[in-house]
Amino acid sequence: MQRREFLALIGAAAAWSPLARAQQPKKVPHIGFLTTGSIEQTRTSMAAFHQGLREHGYIDGENIIVEFRAADSKVEQLPALASDLVRLNPALIVAQNSLAARAVQQATKSIPVVVPVMGDPIEDGLVASIARPGGNITGLTFIGPQLVPKRLAQLKEALPMASRIAAIWHPAAYGKTTTQGMISGAESASKAVGVHLQLIAVQDPDGLGEAFSALAGARADAVFLFPSPMFFIARKRIAGLAAEHRLPLFAIGKEFVQLGALLSYGADIIDLNRLSTSYVDKILKGAKPGDLPVEQPTKYELFVNLKTAKTLGIELPATLLAHADGVIE
Repeated sequence: MQRREFLALIGAAAAWSPLARAQQPKKVPHIGFLTTGSIEQTRTSMAAFHQGLREHGYIDGENIIVEFRAADSKVEQLPALASDLVRLNPALIVAQNSLAARAVQQATKSIPVVVPVMGDPIEDGLVASIARPGGNITGLTFIGPQLVPKRLAQLKEALPMASRIAAIWHPAAYGKTTTQGMISGAESASKAVGVHLQLIAVQDPDGLGEAFSALAGARADAVFLFPSPMFFIARKRIAGLAAEHRLPLFAIGKEFVQLGALLSYGADIIDLNRLSTSYVDKILKGAKPGDLPVEQPTKYELFVNLKTAKTLGIELPATLLAHADGVIE
């Protein structure tokens, strides 16, 4: 081969290589998504999550693949589902709440994990600190034990004549320390506002009917719902039971009020799923979850259902209504 022909081939190869590399299909990242509810129950949260992905330029099925796993409210299935996602070796796993996160935490210490809706991430053992999580888990927290007393005080403001409050709680919702902090805070707050607090534990959705029958039989003046992913998933049933027994329900998010609860106070839980995609984007671009601070809500919303108040014959104070972020008439 003559030198001129050799140089021509080298030049052609040099010109072709970048084009060839550009034409090579890019690897589409796979991410896992683990939820404690069913596909139907998680539909709204997933819609918010996909909206967030689109805001960051990701479209499921095109430049990202989301592998979805649902426990259908059967907490005992979470470890197996978490292990199943880990076996797929995704770029990261989104564990929707603390229950799902603890299952994934047991299954992997290396795959990054984003949690949109954490309770108390430190006390639940998910992160070392808010500012520097330190491990493979990060995300957003929606509530802490300190909010339970505030919510109980708001309930008393709404129902000044109430003397007996039934509090429904889920023992497996969060870690032992977090749960005990909420219970202790509620007990102290109940004494401060002068009401008797009756705690009723519910282990699974099947126990909700029995719990409402028990508190109705105890002549409770209102129902105070502790935070729990299980309760949020079962919100339609809980709101229905409260209406059936004609009990004012104070819940943990506006979604309950939209279904008939009297009051709610808390962060926008559905929107946290959208906000969590900023972590997904950063991690896919090379950030380490241990370096990404856990985000805390900057706003808590008070929602009121005046239609429910009228049905139950309750006249809510004007001061409470003036501070409401949303009123359903």
